[in-house]
Amino acid sequence: MKPVKLFTAFAIGLLFGIGLIVSGMSNPAKVLGFLDLAGAWDPSLALVMAGAIGVGFFAFRVAGGRSQSLLGDKMQLPTSREITPRLVLGSVLFGVGWGLAGICPGPGLVLAGALIPQGLLFVGAMLAGMLLYRVLDPLLP
Repeated sequence: MKPVKLFTAFAIGLLFGIGLIVSGMSNPAKVLGFLDLAGAWDPSLALVMAGAIGVGFFAFRVAGGRSQSLLGDKMQLPTSREITPRLVLGSVLFGVGWGLAGICPGPGLVLAGALIPQGLLFVGAMLAGMLLYRVLDPLLP
């Protein structure tokens, strides 16, 4: 990887990680409070998600009209809009895992990078799940 691309990837990853920390997304207790609609619901992360959806909406609109990224790589955006059973199952598994742990992949990497045991355990489980997928994927329809 070229130095400019490596530095850009590092800077964007660092900015993303800082954003997760500042927004509270890397705090599993805060995330679980947001997901607890029947209990002491904490709606503050709804603003974070609304902001992310707004930024993502415009970013995908701009990216969809480009053939290359700002650094010259080929754009690779999803093309399928089909809702398949595999997509639904994957979404359900993601949601259940997020609801149980209060952690999703980005914040999990932030927590693991800070050597927080909960984050290390999550990332280990995430990697095990990815390996299991690699093994089972050829067997699924």
